[in-house]
This record gives sequence, structure tokens and C-alpha cells, in this order.
Amino acid sequence: MLPTREEAEKLLIEAESCNPGPWGNHSRVAAHCAEKIAQRCEELDSNKAYILGLLHDIGRKFGTRHLGHVYDGYAYMLSLGYDEVARICLTHSFNNKTIDEYIGKFDTTEEETEVIRNALENIELDEYDRLIQLCDSLAGAGGVLTIEERMNDVKSRYGSYPEAKWNRNLALKKHFEDKIGKNIYEVVF
Repeated sequence: MLPTREEAEKLLIEAESCNPGPWGNHSRVAAHCAEKIAQRCEELDSNKAYILGLLHDIGRKFGTRHLGHVYDGYAYMLSLGYDEVARICLTHSFNNKTIDEYIGKFDTTEEETEVIRNALENIELDEYDRLIQLCDSLAGAGGVLTIEERMNDVKSRYGSYPEAKWNRNLALKKHFEDKIGKNIYEVVF
């Protein structure tokens, strides 16, 4: 289940009032990219893609947490009955489905970490998961970035960027370019 576009926008505004920061604009940029790419993919609903992109980081509502934002967003969206958004809150950070490649602090309890690990093991990534992973790697708070710019920005803030995750982001870009027959940057910029 999904909120409407208007409900999703209200959820983000409310979340930003609880924890202001650049993550809100990053989410809007991810939503923009998701909508634009999905418009060119016959099997994807561009409105759904926008909503998923907009709410992928909604767990940041609950404060400055790293891995914790994944758990918080997943649990929050499940509590509202938005299982499709909950799934994206979980999968957006793990394009190789491994918690070991998470960039940032492991600031979850053992129970929260186990929930994330178990949920990831039981999910087969779909096109929406892959789309939001791609869009997360294109979205800066100030606008659309190239994947390399975004990954280098993350690397500069956290000190590293796993090579397998970097390569997967590039593979996701190629995957969607092959689907739409166009360079991703021509679609989202």
C-alpha cells in the first residue's frame, strides 16, 4: 500500500519539521529522478516511483541516525500500513543486499540490526528497489548529481565507499539506460 502523492508530500514536510536538514531536499531530488526515469519505463508507474523516492529516507524524521534511519523508516512506514514504502526504506541502502556495505555508523540495536538483516534476506529486489537505489545515487541536496559526484561526496563525508557498491551503482545506471535507450543524465537533468 502507498500514500497518495499529496499524503507523501505532507509526511515529508512533517518529518523535516522534526529533524530539519538537507535530507529533505535530497529526497525531493530522488523523487524527481525516479519519476522522470519511470515515465520512460512501460512497466513502472511514475507516480508510485515519485512517492517511493520522496519517502525513501523518511526514517530521518526520528533524528540523526545512520543505519538507524533505515530501521526507523521501515518500522514507521509499516506502522502506517505503507508496506511498499517500508520496503524501499529498507532496500535503498543495500543495492547488493548486504548490510556489510552500509556506509556510515552502525547505530542500531542488535534487534534492529537483525530485523534489517532478516528482511533483506527475504526480499527479491524488484525494479522499484533498483530505481530508488539508482536515484539515491543521483540525488544531492542541491540538485541532481552524476553518480561519480554523489559517490565522491559520500566518500568525502564518510572516508570510504565500497568498490562493490560503487560498481553496482554504475551497473544500475547502465541497466536503466538499456531499458530506456537513453543516457540517464539526459532524462533527469
